[in-house]
Amino acid sequence: MITIEQTENLVNVAVLGEFTIADFKDFEEQSLYKLKTPGKLNLLFDLRAMVRYTIDVAWEEIKFFRREHNHDFTKIAVVTDNQWLTWQAWLSRIFVDADIQVFTDYEKAKAWTQS
Repeated sequence: MITIEQTENLVNVAVLGEFTIADFKDFEEQSLYKLKTPGKLNLLFDLRAMVRYTIDVAWEEIKFFRREHNHDFTKIAVVTDNQWLTWQAWLSRIFVDADIQVFTDYEKAKAWTQS
């Protein structure tokens, strides 16, 4: 399950439990709508409560960020204390033209995406 909040240039996503393909499609739909507005968009992913994600989510993430929208985002903040997710975020830098930072503190991540 996910929750999504939007402000002027930020899509703020919190994942609770399992991150499913339906959740990703919801994120994708809201992000694509937000991308229609002028300027670049920042993302904040709060993954502290994520238990797991399905393999189809991983594939959709690759398609969305690495092939279709790799130049559309300015900053991507990932909030997690999971080492595997941290490594994934760092590897994403190779494919995405955004400044990607990993945080363990949500408030610091939010402040960074809004600066």
